Amino acid sequence: MKLNGLFVVLTIVSLALSACGATAAPATAAPSAATSAPVVVPPTSVPATDIPTSAPAAAGAKVTIAGFAFSPSPLEVKVGATVTWTNNDNMTHTVVADDGSFKSDALDQGASFSFTFDKAGSYAYHCGIHSSMKATIIVAP
Repeated sequence: MKLNGLFVVLTIVSLALSACGATAAPATAAPSAATSAPVVVPPTSVPATDIPTSAPAAAGAKVTIAGFAFSPSPLEVKVGATVTWTNNDNMTHTVVADDGSFKSDALDQGASFSFTFDKAGSYAYHCGIHSSMKATIIVAP
């Protein structure tokens, strides 16, 4: 009889344990902020009327004067762009268009000169003080 009682107790304990195990979900740690995947936001569409058709003239381009050279050369810009030359040499330089369309004053170190290109074309220019310094601006429509 003792054996039957032990069998009954073991059966009840076994059923109780398996019942608990069947309904309990496996324990997992919640993802922390450091390990969670990044949130991806899909791009939104922009109405065609809000897309600019040309770069504003203020965006412009920059030419550096250094080592007795203009850089970059050639430089390509669009009509309406403003180009700014900045003298980084410790010598004075000028910026003079070969066709006479623009001309700077003498530019000491750190000084700048700007010109806005209103017409398409190729504009060769040079330093009026150092004739070996030459470059070109190409203005596209």
